[in-house]
This record gives sequence, structure tokens and C-alpha cells, in this order.
Amino acid sequence: MSSTIVATENLTKRYGNRTVVENLNLAIPEGCVYGFLGPNGSGKSTTMKMLLSLIQPTSGNVEIMGQPMTRGTRRSLLGQIGSLIESPPGYAHLTGAENMRLVQRLLGLDRQQVDVAVATVRLQDQMGKKVRDYSLGMKQRLGIAMALARQPRLLILDEPTNGLDPAGIEEMRTLLRRLAGDGVTVMVSSHLLGEIDKTATMLGVLSAGRMIFQGTRSELMVASTPDVIITCTDPQAAAATLGSFNARLTEAGEVAVPGLDDRQTAGVVAALVGEGIGVYGVARDEQSLEDVFMHLTAGGGL
Repeated sequence: MSSTIVATENLTKRYGNRTVVENLNLAIPEGCVYGFLGPNGSGKSTTMKMLLSLIQPTSGNVEIMGQPMTRGTRRSLLGQIGSLIESPPGYAHLTGAENMRLVQRLLGLDRQQVDVAVATVRLQDQMGKKVRDYSLGMKQRLGIAMALARQPRLLILDEPTNGLDPAGIEEMRTLLRRLAGDGVTVMVSSHLLGEIDKTATMLGVLSAGRMIFQGTRSELMVASTPDVIITCTDPQAAAATLGSFNARLTEAGEVAVPGLDDRQTAGVVAALVGEGIGVYGVARDEQSLEDVFMHLTAGGGL
């Protein structure tokens, strides 16, 4: 089982009487892509900034790579963390290569580290251009190259696909998977649930500053029980019979019953058969990650 590279204990951030993050307990396994989901204003960016020691928590603890994040450990820990928070970095009037040379000098890196980082994001053919002439996707990739140059064990990315076209999103998704395959732990927040669904191996869902789910995708699906879809000989009569279960008719002429576990499903089928209604199909409704998210956050938009 993978070791935990990021852990928080009751991490809390308040601004006056407003609580932005409350008693957050993160556990991010090493070597995974951790998808950090939540509606706007749920505290995702604030959490990431606390992990990076950009803002101080009101209470609680942050542990990175087995060490507490303190003033004494901050410098050594940040030397093993790459990040891209908010706008992509870089001086617009300089070329990509000039920006990377600044990073190289600032961090005391060798040329090979910079070259590997640029090659990893596949930007080597664009390094002679000025950053002001880059597309947004290229700027995002340059920012990630800057974060990767120090060869971090942990990469923290806040909305890295924001503003990208479909091709750019696919490219970013491939990059994140490749980084995780190379042993880099990636924590990525996004409002694009479909992309997180295709990329992340672990998920954390935040709502109003509190963690409401943390685990694998399959565990998330279990956490939100999908409707049972019943195909039968008399859907209207079946819906009436199961009215106490909040049954409803679907557009396809089937009966959808929410919130049933397997034992309750068996009881519902028996009840219909007892009423003389023939049942010839029972299945769980297919759910997307977005369906589950909306259920868990009570419909809160991203």
C-alpha cells in the first residue's frame, strides 16, 4: 500500500467570523493523481495555499512527506514540491528559454534538469518564442515546466486546464498521468469533473469548507446510491404501488426508485409481483462523476 505524502489534521482557516476551511483531514497517497473537487468558494484554493505555506492555517496541522510543515522545515519541504496556483508564472516580454534560465539560476539547478522539465511538457520547440505570444495552453505548460524543474516528489496544480481547448485538456490529462507513472504525486483541483474522472485515481470532495468524501472513484459511486430502474408490464401501476419510495416514471417508460440498497430492491420487486405486475428488468442507473458530485453537494454548482 502506498505511503501518504500529504496529510492534514483538522486543518482550519477562518477570516474573522467566516470559516473557509473547517477541520479538513486530507490523506493523499504517494504516486497518485489526487482530484480535488468542490463548488466555487468551497475552500480548494485556500487549502492548497495552506499546504504550500502561502497562508497560515487558523488551526490544525499540515504534514508533507512525513514532516510537519513549520518555519523550520518549510524551505526543505518546498524544495521537493512544485506548484502552479492561479495564473501561470513567467515574464511575458521574455522567451520561454529565458524564463527557464531564470528559474535555473534562482533554484541553483543544472541545465539537464531544465531540459528534462521542458521536454516533459513537450514545449522544447516553442522555447524561442516570447511568452506573450504563447497560447494559454503553452503558458500552462511553461508554468508546469517551471514547477517540474526542481524534480519534485509532489506537484500541486490549481485548475491547470482552466481556459484550455479540448486538445489542450487532453494534452494536460496525458501529462498528469505520465507524471504519476514516473512517481510524481499530483494534486489537482478542477471544475471539469469529466477530466478529473478520466485522470484521478483518488478523489476528495469539498463542500462549504468541509470534506464530504475522500477515496477512490468506485468508493465515491457507492457513497451515492444510484436509482434502481425497473422495467415492468405496467409502469404507472408500479409507480403508484411504490409511491412511498418516491418512485417516478422515466421518459423511457420505466420506473426509477431512489435510495434502495440490494435488500430493499428485492423487497420492492416482490411487492410488484405480489400486485400482479410483471417485472422483467432491474438495474442500477448509470451515473457520471458529475451526477454523484451534484448529489453529495446537494446540487451546489462548480
